[in-house]
Amino acid sequence: MPESHLANQIATTLRREREARYLTQEKLAELAGTTQGAVARIERGDRLPRLPLVDRLFAAMDLQLAVAVEPLDAQLDARMAELAARPLAERVDALGLDRLLDRLGDLPHVLTGGTAALLQGAPVPVDAVEIAVRWRDSARFAAWLRAAYGQRWHDRWGEFGGVPVEPEEPGAHRWLTRYGELRAVMCDELPETVEVRHGDRGYRVVPLVALELTDPAAAGLLRRYRHRAGTATSGQAP
Repeated sequence: MPESHLANQIATTLRREREARYLTQEKLAELAGTTQGAVARIERGDRLPRLPLVDRLFAAMDLQLAVAVEPLDAQLDARMAELAARPLAERVDALGLDRLLDRLGDLPHVLTGGTAALLQGAPVPVDAVEIAVRWRDSARFAAWLRAAYGQRWHDRWGEFGGVPVEPEEPGAHRWLTRYGELRAVMCDELPETVEVRHGDRGYRVVPLVALELTDPAAAGLLRRYRHRAGTATSGQAP
């Protein structure tokens, strides 16, 4: 994995977790025994930071950095080509999207991340339903999660369970429920959406252009999708 990619991953994760805890850069620096400038440099992702400092910053938020692997571009391209060849309705059904949305009932939410990209035609890998939920609805969301036998992802153990289910508690906003895996972006206000229709059902989704500005994971997949599409077009005979 290129150094710049790893630096960007650390930067994105650190900023997301800090903001989820309503910590300023100055406050996190104070908790970790470093300077605001050091936190800012890491969150810019310009270069790979010193790992002991990264460890201290995450530890100050009761987290630890875990190492994971992901497919190389060739494997990702093959996966996206496979998805592009499958009907969208089949991919939506495999995700269990409609079943989970029906169970969410009147909880205010919109679809975001890879789920929103999928519904707008991008053949991106999606392994969990992704929604945005307002912080002021977090108590209702927590009640729904408990009713759905939700188990929250435990960063340190690398599995579901063992941590409080409530979104206000520290930890990844990722749960395994009886209706499938659910990931949430907690926000002050729901983002602007567009409606897409498939069959006889409409879905409120965050537009692709907004995803590319606000969701690093979805943005990376969409850039890869466009790159693949552009390469395929340029390789066609005139």
